[in-house]
Amino acid sequence: MSEAGKSDSKRSHVQVTEISNEEELATVLEDAGDKLVVIDFFADWCFPCKLISPFVLDLARTHTDVIFVKVDIDESDEIVERYEIRSIPAFVFIKSGRKLDSITGANYDLLTKKVAQHKIQAATEEISIL
Repeated sequence: MSEAGKSDSKRSHVQVTEISNEEELATVLEDAGDKLVVIDFFADWCFPCKLISPFVLDLARTHTDVIFVKVDIDESDEIVERYEIRSIPAFVFIKSGRKLDSITGANYDLLTKKVAQHKIQAATEEISIL
């Protein structure tokens, strides 16, 4: 198999993990260290959530150095309250356990921009510390 084929095969197995409680979220955030974490708040009944979902998976495949997780608002009241989610889809950006930003709506262009922005910001902060 060619190197390109191996790379494509590896990328196709990227998944966005669904978490359902504070303990799972704490583990994800702790394991992430200084990596950017993007939380996708959704519901099964939410049509815009269903529309943006494949694009979130594409972003996870493209940005393998960013951790993407999903939270079903109907199953995770604690997390929804913690991040003050009022409408969905909503995306929260976290680094080193600290909320950096959030957006609401199925706006792929804005989501892509924010992932790139906060990923670069995370890398820039790391470089400035050194």
